[in-house]
Amino acid sequence: MRLRKIKNAKERLQQSFGYYVDQSEEYQGRWSELFGNFAPIHLEIGCGKGKFIVELAEKYPEINFIAMEKYDSVLLRCLQKALSSNLPNLKLVLADACELTKYFAPSEVERIYLNFSDPWPKKAHEKRRLTYVQYLNQYETILKNDGLLIQKTDNRKFFEYSLSSFSQSGWIIQSVCLNLQEEHPSENILTEYEQKWQNAGPIYLLKVQPKRKEI
Repeated sequence: MRLRKIKNAKERLQQSFGYYVDQSEEYQGRWSELFGNFAPIHLEIGCGKGKFIVELAEKYPEINFIAMEKYDSVLLRCLQKALSSNLPNLKLVLADACELTKYFAPSEVERIYLNFSDPWPKKAHEKRRLTYVQYLNQYETILKNDGLLIQKTDNRKFFEYSLSSFSQSGWIIQSVCLNLQEEHPSENILTEYEQKWQNAGPIYLLKVQPKRKEI
């Protein structure tokens, strides 16, 4: 996705008290308090312009959704989509996924979505991939024992890398889909990127669970 910088994006986000959560690290372990209920928390990392997470929040009002994005100009686009709906179950966070445990307590999140993350194809950039082992360790920490991570990508090599990374780290592979358009079209909510490129080739879907934690 080409990033178009929007002037004063951070300031504009801060003016939206209903959706945008400033100083979001203060809610580590207290997100249920912010939402005002104990509903499950689902997190999208890299929400882009927000089509996916906004539609999910509309469809499932009984679930609390958090959209995380590290670019303020992109998150502002997500906010603009959210403002057209009344979604008390959606919050927006400006943060980098490399610091997930700074924002979420252990076992606080029930589901994580990784939609069309940057594949960082060069070997030198492996540590930037959102399915690199250091990210997986953080996902494992914040997810509940029965939590789920769902990844979508149209990059075959990144998909294969992710599958290998999860397997080597002891995650439980729940399901693998090699052509989402053909196998699960009715239940799939499209992202902006997916909507534009879904006819260019297969989309791969991976559902995994962290290895069980001792209680």
